[in-house]
Amino acid sequence: MRLIPSFAALAPFLILLGSCVGPGADRPVARPAPAPVAGRPVRPAPTPAPQAQPAPVATEWQYRPVAPGNWTYRAEAAGASATFGSSIADAQLTLRCDRASRRVSLARAAVGAGGGQGALIVRTSYGAASWPATASGGAVPHLVAFRAASDTGLDQLAYSRGKIAVEAAGQPPLIVPAWAEISRVIEDCRG
Repeated sequence: MRLIPSFAALAPFLILLGSCVGPGADRPVARPAPAPVAGRPVRPAPTPAPQAQPAPVATEWQYRPVAPGNWTYRAEAAGASATFGSSIADAQLTLRCDRASRRVSLARAAVGAGGGQGALIVRTSYGAASWPATASGGAVPHLVAFRAASDTGLDQLAYSRGKIAVEAAGQPPLIVPAWAEISRVIEDCRG
């Protein structure tokens, strides 16, 4: 009786046979440079052109890191305030309630000579809004924008997911965390 192997019985051996390829078989073989011919000058190998580096990708504000510092809440006689910075004396951003006028002010410290009239661009997870601002004097100049306590733009500040960005012409963007101190000031002014 003659035995004829079936394909199913040979399949494992065929798979093993196919995997018997040495390392680097998929890489091109490096060939030695041709030997120089007598009497001919040897040309140096061409240097590869430098590869162009891709332009840096502009990162959206919500993916940038927040500025160093913390929010600090203070209840004051005229109304509550929340400041962001490394200390209260070094506040980069201040949200203040004026209970008498039922207005909330947003003051951003101006860096260098860039402070002046214009607008504060306030970016939240809801979108961007332009708040008219004026310069205020003092030891540290600020750009200050005012809103009525009932303004819905304040709700966007209070409920922004994660971060808030405050931008002004001629100033670097200021990105701060959206913490509960913001909501407390707004609620104190509405109450």
